[in-house]
Amino acid sequence: MAIRNIVQDGDPTLRKKCFEVTDFGEKTQSLIDDMRDTLIKADGAGLAAPQVGVLRRIFIVMTEGKYYECINPKIVAESGKQIGDEGCLSVKGKYGTVIRPMNVTVEALDRFGKPFRVKASGFLARAFCHENDHLDGVLYTDKAIEVVSERK
Repeated sequence: MAIRNIVQDGDPTLRKKCFEVTDFGEKTQSLIDDMRDTLIKADGAGLAAPQVGVLRRIFIVMTEGKYYECINPKIVAESGKQIGDEGCLSVKGKYGTVIRPMNVTVEALDRFGKPFRVKASGFLARAFCHENDHLDGVLYTDKAIEVVSERK
């Protein structure tokens, strides 16, 4: 396991659509482990594969005392609305106000290719949406009502 560099806004990797994962072998396992180590070191809530320079449909979320590994995720249901501030490990020094669904249902595969479904509300739903957007080359700044320098 290793700490990977987090790609920053302006790098074209962040604007590309990621490829589906079809191989759940050692390379994918190592990537997920590295992403977890990188996320912990960066003290973030989520991290998507393109943020470490890998164009694969993988993201992880670690928040509210839970850890999720989502491969080839799809948001299959959403409801409600929440408005809140977001930041991003790939957009340092800024935050923005973004409208997201209050509730989402995500279908994904785990690191071994086994399907699962998770329902999320509040901040966890926001985190899933934020990370899923990364897989399509979308940053929160694209959806933000307002983007400003980070609060002091």
